[in-house]
Amino acid sequence: MELDFERCYRAVDSRDQRFDGWFYTGVTSTGIYCRPSCPAITPKRQNVRFFPSAAAAQGAGLRACRRCRPDAAPGSPQWDVRADVVGRAMRLIADGVIDRDGVPGLASRLGYTERHLHRMLSAEMGAGPLALARAQRAQTARILIETTDLGMAEIAFAAGFGSVRQFNDTLREVYASAPSDLRTARGRQRAAVGAGTITLRLAYRPPLHARALLDFLAVRALPGVEEVRDGTYHRGLRLPHGTGQVALTPADGHVAATLRLTDLRDLAPAVARCRRLLDLDADPVAIDATLAADPALAPAVTAEPGIRVPRSVDGFEMAVRAIINQQVSITSARTTLTRLLTAAHARVDHEVVATDDGVSGQQLHDQRGGPEQNGLRGFLGAEELLGLPDSAFGMPVGRRESLRGLARAVVDGSVDLAPGVDRGEAIRGLLALPGIGPWTANYLAMRAFGDPDILLSSDLAVRRGAAALGLPDTPTTLDRYAQRWRPWRSYATIRLWRAA
Repeated sequence: MELDFERCYRAVDSRDQRFDGWFYTGVTSTGIYCRPSCPAITPKRQNVRFFPSAAAAQGAGLRACRRCRPDAAPGSPQWDVRADVVGRAMRLIADGVIDRDGVPGLASRLGYTERHLHRMLSAEMGAGPLALARAQRAQTARILIETTDLGMAEIAFAAGFGSVRQFNDTLREVYASAPSDLRTARGRQRAAVGAGTITLRLAYRPPLHARALLDFLAVRALPGVEEVRDGTYHRGLRLPHGTGQVALTPADGHVAATLRLTDLRDLAPAVARCRRLLDLDADPVAIDATLAADPALAPAVTAEPGIRVPRSVDGFEMAVRAIINQQVSITSARTTLTRLLTAAHARVDHEVVATDDGVSGQQLHDQRGGPEQNGLRGFLGAEELLGLPDSAFGMPVGRRESLRGLARAVVDGSVDLAPGVDRGEAIRGLLALPGIGPWTANYLAMRAFGDPDILLSSDLAVRRGAAALGLPDTPTTLDRYAQRWRPWRSYATIRLWRAA
């Protein structure tokens, strides 16, 4: 990635938070790297280097600044705009694919050789896949050190390190401190919470219209899976190694997150999915500037800056929601989904009770999203949906078979709904399934795949919103008009929904 020195230096000199996560500032005279908004004195030009990733700065022998915590900066917003291989790779690395499947697993998902993948990432990010995953492990380890009382060996393996020695060496290199010193130096009172509970802050680029996010999620909340209560969004999670729960509370400059995990190896994937759900890596200033250039949208942008696109923590869940939501109201779709989930959870609970071996029964319960302390659990999986009887669906036969066709495609791998999916390929696979048309595929592109430039011009609520703002309200004319909103038409879609 080419970084223009003058532009980057101006951002550092003005401490512009919008550029946090876009690049990192290396100070050769002190041997540290910072986020652009670091409050420290601006370094001299001759002592500055700019890096496209924290891993690249670490590879140059620099340690993370203890004041601005550059490893906790928001992610770069360019990975949503760019749907290329590097963007897909970055999303998969954030989701912990290298920790679970290694570099060969990442390369296989992307359809490239390991050597070519390393070459592409090094050219764009200044570091290869292993170095990028190593930087993420270091950040995960720091969070666990500072927010839990776990032993260092437990933290090392929970963060994805292969050995305690590797863990110690990496943290000394990245933070210039031994792991035990990081815990002592932070010097703050850790929350008195149960085992497997982590509290942390999820940074974002302001502004953030938190009420719009919570309103959107509250209207669609499914009992037993999610709820919005007292300004906090709660939900159950299905994660690679187990289940979990999260409580997300928007605050000034960050979202407070409390995660309860059955397996701490799921911390990095859980954080990545929560960030994706709330669209925390977006650049709202750039988005709002484009939309506000249209006089029809300008008043709404001024009144409600920082509108985000609520996304998802589970691609299959979003696909099921989209199919059930076809040509029905949100309330009706929610009722149908609740009936489906009730049947699925009852079936799982019955299987757990009926299991002869108590240990394996509990493992089955955890794997399938068993009930947690407050009753929230993850959405059902594809295999679980295929095991449900016809009576569990409560919908027309055609829609029921569409859901089963989707589940079979996910199970056999012909449709991939993972974070790093090739969007074009995924949409083609979805459109090949019975009962899935352009609206459903585009809805998934926007909310499950993170495409920022989707306009649901045929959506009735979008058309009503357009009419309310005095815009063209037929799909063809609205599509033509909306070219001026590119590449942020997904955000325009959310604003049109609100206008309706």
